Amino acid sequence: MANPQAGPEALPPHAQLVQMGTAHWVSHLIYAAADLGLADLLASGPRTADELAVPTKTHGPTLYRFLRTLSSLGLFSEDSGRRFSLTPLGEALKSGAPGNARPSILTLGSEWVHRSFQELAYCLQTGKPGFDKAMGVPIFDWLGKHPREASMFSETMIGFHGAEPAAVAAAYNFSGMKTIIDVGGATGHLLTTVLSSNPGATGILYDLPHVVKDAPALIQSQGLTNRVAIQAGSFFDQVPAGGDAYLLSHVIHDWSEAQCLTILGNCRKAMKPDGRVLLIEMVLPAGNVPHPGKMLDMMMLVGPGGQERTEKEYADLLGKARFRLARVVPTASAVSVVEALPA
Repeated sequence: MANPQAGPEALPPHAQLVQMGTAHWVSHLIYAAADLGLADLLASGPRTADELAVPTKTHGPTLYRFLRTLSSLGLFSEDSGRRFSLTPLGEALKSGAPGNARPSILTLGSEWVHRSFQELAYCLQTGKPGFDKAMGVPIFDWLGKHPREASMFSETMIGFHGAEPAAVAAAYNFSGMKTIIDVGGATGHLLTTVLSSNPGATGILYDLPHVVKDAPALIQSQGLTNRVAIQAGSFFDQVPAGGDAYLLSHVIHDWSEAQCLTILGNCRKAMKPDGRVLLIEMVLPAGNVPHPGKMLDMMMLVGPGGQERTEKEYADLLGKARFRLARVVPTASAVSVVEALPA
């Protein structure tokens, strides 16, 4: 088998394909490491597999083989005494480490995500979400009934999109805005980042009740309790009125076109005449240009049933909702700010 760390340019085409085909092996290994909490157990110093077997309730000799493999991937380092210690890569897998890698891996490598991807053929045949077929209900309905997974999902969104809020706050000019409404803003990571850079503004965080329950702690940690109001509700019913700007960060990509038009329509009704909607999304480049949004588009297909879009596709969608696409503002991250004004 080819070295999984070898650069693809060094491999012939057939070997590149085989390497792609075994990528799920690695994801299963990393998921198991996160689930066992190995990085946390090694935070205090090197330990042998037998020493780790007791707290992880695993079989020592088998755990050794597992740790040896993870060391070859760069997460751990084995010394001459068969003791394992954390590398910088492994440090990032600890609970609470910057970037939220552990909850992201526990979500993205979970059984419910794997089962959704196993229905990819069904998605391609029907255009319908694989999650619905695998789990029997739409993904956000399922999360609403599984609070632990819902909280992990919120942490995952911070990990997966963690660099974006600062990049958005730096790239887009929010000055002069008095009220910024974050529609579907989860725990308020984007809103608090934007408000921290714009001291004259206040914000409203709007999302479903089970989602915003984790928001007060984050808002308080940023010292913004007096500048952020939390409102619970569904953007399919209504959104708070009177905003200068309505942030929709990775919201529109989750839903069908009809659902997107409902969300955008509610924003159109609620906003000030000179207000704007700001879609924070991965705007896909045309052609064969690699972009993380093209892979995320497949997650949208098998998960919630939405899609990523090109600039033209966003312009077409916004036009149907009686907006016009004013401009697309790139950021230092993978996302852009799609600015929409009432048409």
